[in-house]
Parts: sequence; C-alpha cells; structure tokens
Amino acid sequence: MDDMTLAGLRVVREVATLGSFTAAARSLGYSQPAISRQVAAMEAAAGVPLFVRNARGVSPSAAGAAVVARAGRILADVDSLRRDLDGLGDRLAGRVRLGVFPAAAAVLAPRAIARLAGDHPGLEVRLTEASTPALLREVRAGRVTVAVIGSGTGLEDYDLTGLAVRQVFAGDLCVAVPVGHRLGAAATVPVRALEGESWVVGEGHAGDPQFGAWPTLTDPVVALRTKGWQARLGLVAAGLGICLLPELAAPSVPEGVTTVRVEDPNWLGRVTLAVTRPTPGEAARAAVAALVAAGDGIRAEPGRSA
Repeated sequence: MDDMTLAGLRVVREVATLGSFTAAARSLGYSQPAISRQVAAMEAAAGVPLFVRNARGVSPSAAGAAVVARAGRILADVDSLRRDLDGLGDRLAGRVRLGVFPAAAAVLAPRAIARLAGDHPGLEVRLTEASTPALLREVRAGRVTVAVIGSGTGLEDYDLTGLAVRQVFAGDLCVAVPVGHRLGAAATVPVRALEGESWVVGEGHAGDPQFGAWPTLTDPVVALRTKGWQARLGLVAAGLGICLLPELAAPSVPEGVTTVRVEDPNWLGRVTLAVTRPTPGEAARAAVAALVAAGDGIRAEPGRSA
C-alpha cells in the first residue's frame, strides 16, 4: 500500500469513471501505455486486481471500487491543501463588500466570488443586493467596496463623478421564452417578431432597470405582472407569456425556458459596470478583475454574444 501514488489514484478514478484506458488517457492527457503502467503499479501496490477486463473495456473490481471511493476523498483533501498553501503566499486578505443589482446576483456575482475564492482565499466576500442609487451611496460612504450597476438606454443618468468605473459586461437585453415557442427556434429574432406576444412584466427597485416588454414596442400586450425574477421566469416556463431578461442573467434560466437575442436598430443597448472609490485598493482591484473574468465567461458560452 505504501507504493500507491496520487497520480495512480487519479488514473484509477478516471479509468473507473470512463470505463476504458483509452478514454482515461485522452481525458488526462497521458499516452495509453502510461495509463496501463499506472494501473499495473496500483494493482501491484494493492495486491489484487482493480479492474475486470472485458470486450467493451474495463469495470472496477470490488477492490477497485473501494480504491475509487477513497480516491475521491483523498484527492479532494489534497486539492484543498494545495489551495491553502497557495493562499499562504497571497498578500490579499481582509473583506470585500460586493454590491449588485438583482440581475447581476443571478450569475455574474456568484462566478466572480468563486473566482476570488480560488485566486485569493484570504479574502472574505460579503454580497449585498440593492438598488443602484443605494449602491452608489454605499460606495461613496465606503460601506461597499465594489458596486455592479447597469448603464445605458432607458436607465437613469447616474452621477458617477469622482468614482472609478470599469465595464465588466457588454451583453444587452434578451427575451426569455418557453421551450418550444416559435421564437426559440433562432438565436436572434427581428424586433417585429415580438409584436402580438403576451408579456410577463415586473418592476424592480426604484432607480433600477424596470422590466416591461421590449423597450421599443408600442402597445405591447401585458398578460401578467409580478416583481420577482423567479416568478416571472416560472410564468414563462408555464407558457403564460414571454419576458425581458438581461443577457447577464441568461445562463440562470430554469428548465423549460430558453433565451433569444433581438435585432433592433432603434435600441442602443446597455452595459454592466463595476464602480469603486477613485483609488481602489488591491482587494477592490482583484474583485473588479474577477467580475471582468466572469463577464467574459458568460459571453463565451454557446449562444452568447462575443
């Protein structure tokens, strides 16, 4: 047992998961002979066969299943130790207070916080969800480190004088429709295709984006009104209408809902900004960098704009 290695445990777990040496080699970036040598070494260390070979590949023996079960816990502990050790060399520590408008809380903020946790484990992140005017007041007062706000057509002209501003996401508005809806067959639809549709609308915090029908439509048909995102999307999933959605939050739509972009020459668009005090510290700069990276990740997903 002393001859078992971490590399061997990773190989055994991957072979058991994928069911073949070839697939494990491809997944781990090894040659197939290297995989075979690792398995042979682990079987020699265990003193019993770890896999049953058959025409379709391999499956774990009883001993192999026991090794795989332990391997998951051991490798998770080692990965956790590595993060702890990496954190000892990280100069950043303390607390970051991240304030976001509600749509940014669905996907952007969680992904940015996860990135911060991995890159700077010494930082403690506190998340606040509030209206944009309230967030800007909190930034100026030093109670919020970074505020995430929306800016652009149809929004208030917020006073950002004396604050540092960085764009973190350029995605605009999209439309959430039920799966199987006629609009869902294309990634992008012309604005005229929205005419005659029934809309599920709602109002957010004062001073924040208000989500009615598509902004340039005249006399839209409003079927239902509700404030919360979950309720609006739930009504869409039930086939009771379609709703406006920031592209920023598109990856969070529930089962039964898909999103489409809208081609509208009369709509100038919106962007998402990170706002800090004029001379942000290292922690604030790290949080902004994590938000930018999270925004880039959302844009890079299939079906998103580049």
